[in-house]
Amino acid sequence: MPTVSAHVAVALAAHIDHVFGVMGNGNAWFLDALERQTSATYTAARHEAGAVVAADAYHRASGGLAAATTTYGAGFTNTLTALAEAVQAHSPLVLVVGDEPTSGPRPWDVDQIALASAVGARTYTVGRTDAAATTVIAIEHALAYRVPTVLAIPYDVATLEAGPVPAAPDPVLPGPVEPRGPFAAAAVSSLARELASAERPFLLAGRGAWIAGAGDALGALADATGAITASTALGRGIFPRTEFDLGVTGGFGADGAMELVRRADVAVVFGASLNQFTMRFGDLFAPGARIVQVDVAPAATHPHVGGFVRGDARVVASALVEELAAMGAGPSGWRESVDLMPLRAYDAAPEFADDGRLDPRSVAARIGSLLPDDRVVVSDGGHFIGWANMYWPVASPDRMLMVGTAYQSIGLGLPSVAGAALARPSATVVLTTGDGGGLMALADLESAVRVAGGHGLAVVWNDGAYGAEVNLYGVKGVAREPMMIPEVDFAGLARAVGAEGVVVRTLADLDRLASWAAEDAASRPFLLLDCRVSTAVVAPYQQEIIRVNS
Repeated sequence: MPTVSAHVAVALAAHIDHVFGVMGNGNAWFLDALERQTSATYTAARHEAGAVVAADAYHRASGGLAAATTTYGAGFTNTLTALAEAVQAHSPLVLVVGDEPTSGPRPWDVDQIALASAVGARTYTVGRTDAAATTVIAIEHALAYRVPTVLAIPYDVATLEAGPVPAAPDPVLPGPVEPRGPFAAAAVSSLARELASAERPFLLAGRGAWIAGAGDALGALADATGAITASTALGRGIFPRTEFDLGVTGGFGADGAMELVRRADVAVVFGASLNQFTMRFGDLFAPGARIVQVDVAPAATHPHVGGFVRGDARVVASALVEELAAMGAGPSGWRESVDLMPLRAYDAAPEFADDGRLDPRSVAARIGSLLPDDRVVVSDGGHFIGWANMYWPVASPDRMLMVGTAYQSIGLGLPSVAGAALARPSATVVLTTGDGGGLMALADLESAVRVAGGHGLAVVWNDGAYGAEVNLYGVKGVAREPMMIPEVDFAGLARAVGAEGVVVRTLADLDRLASWAAEDAASRPFLLLDCRVSTAVVAPYQQEIIRVNS
């Protein structure tokens, strides 16, 4: 007779393909049912945070619902940083966990519902008679609100017989947010008139626009207005006409491109929160520019926004195209009048910094020239995040995964590789991480190598320090010793788990990447590049932070 755990596994497997996890007492029967009674694939991580991170990355690369599982107590508390990151990033995933028995907590149990709530995740607890239905409710909550949801199986309920698994209803999800009513219609018409009269229109899109499926509609709007386009770090590649696109905005953007953005007279922002980094701490647009935000948020998210239209990016962009056509408006001609190619370029950097170690900009540029075009870039958090965003463009927003930046954490990069590799099995997954974050996530170096194999590449920016802290606090006279990390042989660590490790001390050492990229992915090893770079080179986005904090 099927158990409660089987009800959960079967109901969940109807909506997911993969589950990432670490097995323990609290989820053993769930995993047994998942393996024996469903077609879902289970992939083991080596740390519970890594299981949630891998699921989060799987969602970001595939767009579908993600799932992870851990045991109770220490297994659950190990997930909290990764769970908080997924909440901040609005990643819909279901975390199936064991929990204390219904009779009350044991010495090793904690209030998991309170802990999940503290980081913004809601918990649903299954019972003997409602396990399948509760599972569907948890799925519906995760998808409708784009948030992680915890699904708890009490220890003494997990193995109870629950009868045949019922046919559970499909989740009911809300449709796109549409501007409704006369005020919303007037706002869209007013924005269309502003775009029609603009001399230098500019469109900026973020991850929210990608989630809304707005790429084609935004391309049509750019064509109708003659707008120059750009994206946030998480929206790269969303606009179809790359010849008229400036790439990423904010501190990751090229100086020439950002100077051109300041010439815009009307800027419309779709599906981007306009955080301090995107907005260059308030300097992205020139004073006097008309800035209008289109988003599903309740209100504008930056004080420089002068107009706000609440709605789905695709719906509003399509409505604007129709309004412009009805008005007989033509494109501005601005984008054809400017040669964007040189503006997107970054200044050349020397091979070595003043301290004799590699300049990370020259390393990033060389790696960018060698990477396969079919790539997914996975970024840990840390000072180095600028290098991938500046020098490694991607084809679409679901190919730049910055797991950790939403919650300002480090150490989530290596397990992200596993999730991205399963979501994009034919692509090359490229991890960018630091020595601090790399050491923190070391448990899942084996997971990355095992799952990604020859489709995986890790770049470790090994500068012997927590670089962001050195840049932000070392310059203020804070003691530097706690910021330093003894130089670690990451290449040796990689070899210990079956990968190939290469220590990179000169640009010539990157020739191995060139030969590796030319090999058949099915037979080549996972490759880790241990790049010995200088701490003396400060990324432009961190220079902005230093300026603001000075």
